[in-house]
Amino acid sequence: MSESLHLSTEHRQALQQGQPVSVTEMATQIECVVLRADVFEQIRKLLPEFNPPEAYPALDEVMREGWSHPQMADYDDYESRKPDAAPR
Repeated sequence: MSESLHLSTEHRQALQQGQPVSVTEMATQIECVVLRADVFEQIRKLLPEFNPPEAYPALDEVMREGWSHPQMADYDDYESRKPDAAPR
């Protein structure tokens, strides 16, 4: 998907120098970064293909000790401990 984007002179100069440009999509207020396509391709080549669910087992292993810590029971019961929470 490609769409024209009107950029300021400063933004055009930054892109010509290979620098990223931060922009905000006005309708949704989403912060974005604009890169030249060749710069984006260079970055993409440095990053391995990533599928987030593939990382779940590793995350579980790393977090195992923390999740089983006795103080995590307080976290598990957080909603009932909030000052404005209704009693269960």
